[in-house]
Amino acid sequence: MPSREAGTRTYTCRVREIYLDHASTTPPHPAALEAMSKAATELWGDPSRLYRAARVARIALDEARAAVASVIGGRPEEIVFTSGGTESCNLGIVAGARAAAAARKPKRIVVPAVEHTAVLESAQALDGFEIVRVGVDEHGRVDLDTLRDECARGAGLVSIQAANHEVGTIQPLADAALLAKQAGALIHTDACMAVGQIPVDVKALGVDLLSGSGHKAYGPRGTGFLWARTGVRVRPVMVGDDRERRRRAGLENLPAIAGMAAALTARAGEIDAEMPRLRALTDRIRTQLPALIEDVQIHGHPTERLPGLVAFSLLYLEGEALLLMLDGKGIAVHSGSSCVSSAQEPSHVLAAMGALTHGSVRVSLGRGSTDEDVNAFLKELPPIVANLREIARTGSA
Repeated sequence: MPSREAGTRTYTCRVREIYLDHASTTPPHPAALEAMSKAATELWGDPSRLYRAARVARIALDEARAAVASVIGGRPEEIVFTSGGTESCNLGIVAGARAAAAARKPKRIVVPAVEHTAVLESAQALDGFEIVRVGVDEHGRVDLDTLRDECARGAGLVSIQAANHEVGTIQPLADAALLAKQAGALIHTDACMAVGQIPVDVKALGVDLLSGSGHKAYGPRGTGFLWARTGVRVRPVMVGDDRERRRRAGLENLPAIAGMAAALTARAGEIDAEMPRLRALTDRIRTQLPALIEDVQIHGHPTERLPGLVAFSLLYLEGEALLLMLDGKGIAVHSGSSCVSSAQEPSHVLAAMGALTHGSVRVSLGRGSTDEDVNAFLKELPPIVANLREIARTGSA
């Protein structure tokens, strides 16, 4: 059992934790920790001032901006640093909607039904805009024919995620961007799950705005960025000063920004080798689960998906109970079932796919995940599922 010494915050766990929830947040990359430590101790000056300490901080901020831009194929001046993926999506949706309205484009925002709530609620919060949700197939891929039809009816902004946060499906983003362009609409992508996990290039994708997150890509929490193509004006949602070229208020968190830039740079050199390894591990899970457990539904596209993510649902049990019992074995996963949702509602992603929404589990591997971790998960899961189903059947433990 965890033990705590009096007057301290020291805990001792009885089991080694197997962390399989990298899609929620990733442990910081060693390169990020090194950059953060250096920035926190040496780069304390205000980058907007003129004295020496400020100039040194400004140089570091510019270098971080250039590094992040390089990873996604953009230009440094197109990067706006934010507090995280949620703010990046908010800022991107608002910027795209304002730019479309200024160009007298239709005040319609077209989004797939499986978008993250940071995108859906940002769009819904805009006054005077119609929000159109486009359906997806059973794998969570947007229906391009329906998207084409909705764009033809008039769209000012289209927002399509690069990869889904719950089931890992990679969207046909370049094709969708072409449809949006043909209709005269701007296109934004929530790439928070993609950046640092798979190669992302804004030019190849053909997007106008891209939102990214630091802590999803082995950077620190509280960091993110918005890439806005030159020509797309970004005005601050939060006001009060003229930071980030008057695109976002608030003093830049330089240690965190430096850590994010270092993590993204390091990841750019790792992912090509890592993707096949992670895909092999998740393929094992996708293949073996139906053989080990009855009544399991695997979610997400079989091939067009993030290499390290597997999502599935289990009949006759709730995800929260499964999560807690796995945690007791030292295995950390995520449950997307309604019982662990703050809104107490089923997953809108799984519902849009026509999938089983209860008893859902997301397993997401990362750079530190091993064969032994997957072996342990596959060993511990079946008896736990059998136990929970027996409890549900008999009504007693």
